[in-house]
Parts: sequence; C-alpha cells; structure tokens
Amino acid sequence: MKLKPEDLNKIRERMKSVSRLREAEGKAKINVHLGTCGIASGAREILHAFLDLVERSGSDDVVVTTSGCAGLCKREPMATVEIAGQAPVKYVDLTPAKAEKIFEEHVKGGKAVKDYALAVGSERLG
Repeated sequence: MKLKPEDLNKIRERMKSVSRLREAEGKAKINVHLGTCGIASGAREILHAFLDLVERSGSDDVVVTTSGCAGLCKREPMATVEIAGQAPVKYVDLTPAKAEKIFEEHVKGGKAVKDYALAVGSERLG
C-alpha cells in the first residue's frame, strides 16, 4: 500500500491531537482494547467506527488510541473513554451503533452512557 499526500496529512493531524492531549489541551481520549480476544470479537470494527466518528465530527481535540487486552475477554470488544477532568469509563460488549452513542453522549456531551459501561475509574494501584 502506497501512502498518498492526503494520508500523510491525516497522520500529521492525528499526531497533533495526540500531542494536545498529552499537553492537557485535548478534551478526550478513546482507547480501544485490541488484544487477541478483542480482535476476534470485532474490536477493529469498533476502532474504525470511532476513527470515522472523530473524522466526521471534525474534532481536533479527541484522540483514538489502542492497547492490549484488558483482561475481560468475555466482554470484548471494549473501549475506555477518558474525558479531561473526569474518571475514565470502561465500555464493554461494543457495536458500531454503541460506539456512535458513546461518542455523541460521552465524548461530545460529557455524560457517560451507563447502559454500556462496566466500570468508572482507574484500575491502577496507588
């Protein structure tokens, strides 16, 4: 696959948004869990759904990232949404339609979608 100039521009814009989030200027981060179990359950489709939603919305302060397995294989596909100043929310059993609702209500609107959420807060110790 050859990269076109438009592809490079998209990559540059995504990297700008990553930098803004790291510098606390970004509004939100969506982390799609892409462990083997997640991929087998359709997590790539969820990743593409979130990327499309961000692109269509024109948001330049929302970052979509990926990580490995979250340890809850039965609840895949999963994503964690972090909004600046709020506790992270882990969403489970996702579909593209659920991703769209999460994007509209939580990422853009600031209100977690409780029907799809498994947990609120960080599982990190200390």
